[in-house]
Amino acid sequence: MVFAREYGWRAYAIPVLAVITVFVVVNMFQNPQDQVVSAASTSTASSQDPLAQPGDQAGDEEKDQPLEPAEMPEGEQDINELPPGGAYTESGDGTFYEVGASGAQSGDGEEIVVRYVVEIENGVDTAPYGGDEAFASMVDATLMDPRGWTNDPRFRFEHVSSNEEPSLRIRLTSVATTRELCGGDLGLETSCRTTITGDDSVVINESRWVRGAAPFDGDLGRYRQYVINHEVGHAVGFAEHVPCPSEGDLAPIMMQQTLSLNNAQLRALNPSEVYPENSYTCRSNPWPYPRPAVL
Repeated sequence: MVFAREYGWRAYAIPVLAVITVFVVVNMFQNPQDQVVSAASTSTASSQDPLAQPGDQAGDEEKDQPLEPAEMPEGEQDINELPPGGAYTESGDGTFYEVGASGAQSGDGEEIVVRYVVEIENGVDTAPYGGDEAFASMVDATLMDPRGWTNDPRFRFEHVSSNEEPSLRIRLTSVATTRELCGGDLGLETSCRTTITGDDSVVINESRWVRGAAPFDGDLGRYRQYVINHEVGHAVGFAEHVPCPSEGDLAPIMMQQTLSLNNAQLRALNPSEVYPENSYTCRSNPWPYPRPAVL
């Protein structure tokens, strides 16, 4: 009956089409899980309260939609190891050079204006993934995106030169330098925000820039957006990490998505962190506001 209503006389005039359609319908019932879930259709925090994280609030439309958690790495070994991929620099010389053109700017800056410079450690070879300018361009594009921190009118970002008194340095660093600047208490390859050198710095571990993280299923572009937004989030005042609020939600940007999307796994890695004793698993999300408010 459904087929006849949709196709009318064609259901009877084209028997071949009818046969094909039957096969399609049968396949749909046999494989009901084959569907695409868009990040844009899920919940997000209010732009007026960035302290609320994505997933804290959801409308009726979002609640009615089926949500499937991301595929999680199986076993402790997958969490602790980098995904397979390209080569990265084990050790640079600990000094940095500026990359990218200044001038990009976005946001109202009612409370905080971040004047950032982009730098790469000497000894890090960026040629395999587009060169120095590709790294700088990704930083600019991420921080200028309306799904980012500037969706909150409190924040503004300005890309400046090193001689223009930057308030934040965003640095791509080798594994050894990252461990020196960030510490390595978990024994895992991570990035960080630190003031250990006297400068406010976001330190991005090149091994993660090249390899990504298991929860992002090989999507390096989304992972790179995530690690920029997460570490810059620390720099603009979001010091605490945030757990997965409910099964199948988009992960809050301040969740440690590099390591896992599952509260129980993150709690096992570091019991002193904020993660509760539940098995909620979120879906990977690189944005503070994946559905930005319409201004």
